[in-house]
Amino acid sequence: MRDISRRGLLALGLVGGASALAACGSSGGGSETSSGAGATSGGGTSSGAAPTGSGSGAAAAPTGSGTVNVLYAGSLVALMEKQLGPAYEKATGYKFAGFSAGSTDLAAQIKGKVRKADVFISASPKADAELMGAKNGDWVTWYINYASSALVLGYNAKSKFADNIKAGPWYDVITESGFRIGTTDPEADPKGKLAHQALLDAGKQHPKLLDLAKNDKIVFPEETLVAQLQSGQLDAGFFYTSEAKTAGIPTVELTGQDLSAAYTATVVKNAPNQAGAEAFVAYLLGPDGQKFLKQDAFKLVTPPTITGSGVPDTVKKVLSS
Repeated sequence: MRDISRRGLLALGLVGGASALAACGSSGGGSETSSGAGATSGGGTSSGAAPTGSGSGAAAAPTGSGTVNVLYAGSLVALMEKQLGPAYEKATGYKFAGFSAGSTDLAAQIKGKVRKADVFISASPKADAELMGAKNGDWVTWYINYASSALVLGYNAKSKFADNIKAGPWYDVITESGFRIGTTDPEADPKGKLAHQALLDAGKQHPKLLDLAKNDKIVFPEETLVAQLQSGQLDAGFFYTSEAKTAGIPTVELTGQDLSAAYTATVVKNAPNQAGAEAFVAYLLGPDGQKFLKQDAFKLVTPPTITGSGVPDTVKKVLSS
């Protein structure tokens, strides 16, 4: 794990060197997202886009103009870039600009002023906690936990190990000779931390898993892990149920484990587009955003829970509708 930590620090340093280019939140996160947000403006919605104005009687997200920079967990690329972002643009008039990475890394970039953000969408409340309080710069004073998604093992259906994976148990199959497993960096990403925990916990009875937990060669950036699996570079990887569903990845449960992402949303202090940021969170938590979450197999937190204080009235209105 020491090697992983060094690599995470080096990656952050490289990002810091590019802060002048990133300060405005590049559309679509450059090479770190599957599609450029700039290409999704206007009517460029996917077939799964929810109709605007749905949810009769419910509070609608406010309209406006300007770009809204959203830093979000890498497990949400498909949701943000293909569904929610384009639909939000069409419904509100704001322009969505997304950037994805591990939630822990994103929190560090916000705190280090490497990247400006209007909205922060995390896969763990612990990332929000790193931005709360005077010692952390008060970058975040509140966050809303709105959904969760279980950690599972996703596999390539064309892998020679596919039948073994389906037959299970997972902890025996992934230690077979020649098996290629992928996870994300536990130092940078909550999913990587959960996967590491799963390996350690199961490793108490299956010691071979402890060797995997120490192997940094199985670590990949969160925003590229899906592509690594789909291209056949990996036989299996640790994913959340929701991202596996949107990517069409078959999965098996991690028998003996009960680990999940806890997704949160907040508006960042000194947001360049405060009104647009509030509108985005309101849209996410509103009827259209909830439809996307349900169809992508997220488990909704009902009602969403608030931590901290200072939630804008725009967002409160949606929560109370």
